Amino acid sequence: MNTHTPDLLATKLAEAALTVLVRSCRQEVATASRDDLEAACAAMRAKARPVIDQLLDDARAAPWVGEMAFHAAALELAQAGIAVLRKA
Repeated sequence: MNTHTPDLLATKLAEAALTVLVRSCRQEVATASRDDLEAACAAMRAKARPVIDQLLDDARAAPWVGEMAFHAAALELAQAGIAVLRKA
């Protein structure tokens, strides 16, 4: 087993989720304090383990939906950050 694959998956998922977050909340991100941005990232990190587990379960059960499962996971992580930024 390639031990770098889970790290690569997590990195790509984080990049995708942050991209969604920034594109969805341009104004909030631009005006947010460093603490607000860190809180959004912390919310995303807190949700990462169950989201990745679900992504892997979905991809194992139905490999043909792997890409869609990845995008759904990125959206779910981004939503956690968006919720924090919009409350701030």
